[in-house]
Amino acid sequence: MTANVNGIRATVRRGGLDWLVAQDADVLALQEVRASDDQLAKALAGSDFASWQIAHAPSATAGRAGVAVLSRHPIGEIVVGLPGFEDDGRWIEATVDVAGVPVTVVSAYVHTGEAGTPKQDDKFAFLEAMGARMAELIDRDAVVTGDFNICHTTRDLKNWKGNRGKSGFLPEEQKHLTSWFESGWADVVRERAGDVDGPYTWWSWRGKAFDNDSGWRIDYVLDSPSLAARVERFEVGRAAAYSERWSDHAAVVVDHG
Repeated sequence: MTANVNGIRATVRRGGLDWLVAQDADVLALQEVRASDDQLAKALAGSDFASWQIAHAPSATAGRAGVAVLSRHPIGEIVVGLPGFEDDGRWIEATVDVAGVPVTVVSAYVHTGEAGTPKQDDKFAFLEAMGARMAELIDRDAVVTGDFNICHTTRDLKNWKGNRGKSGFLPEEQKHLTSWFESGWADVVRERAGDVDGPYTWWSWRGKAFDNDSGWRIDYVLDSPSLAARVERFEVGRAAAYSERWSDHAAVVVDHG
């Protein structure tokens, strides 16, 4: 399961931690944790996750970004950051031992970006580094999850016409995803959902975006070929009502056999 929690402490206050526990996942990837190691441990205290193994990469800037992998199985090797982005809290790999089989789980949080600004340059640089690392991981049992802040096609964005030329829907961003899929990474949700609108994973807090399902599909689960062959089902954990939202994102759950 992958979830952008929009701040782990805010998620606890809104009841989101209880929802995450109830999904009974084996591994949970988090983005936008926005906490120190101690703050994350305190947020998880008293929940089932308190006894899980944790790999956490906080941002060097307090209160920003932060990614983590939580696992009920043993975690072996941990890799933090990408070249040039070692302390940004945007990339962590945890190799999880599942019944003696190592599975590399990545939690990634790609920059939001802003077209035509240095923020977008940072996003493109991160995507380049991300692609280079994924090329090294593709022959493993590996899954790259997280908030990529990119809609790959018009199927992934309700108001795509109004967002042309904006970060998150730039052709230059989409080319990165296309290259990953062409190299063998499987976009699990799209392959299972088919050629349909959505399912979206992010909606603005403002206006009627959530009620009208005017969303963006920016949260992904990408499987290496060996794992993709074992996918059984997926689910997007969209809240039943606006009042039940605990993040502006919905979690994505994938079961493998």
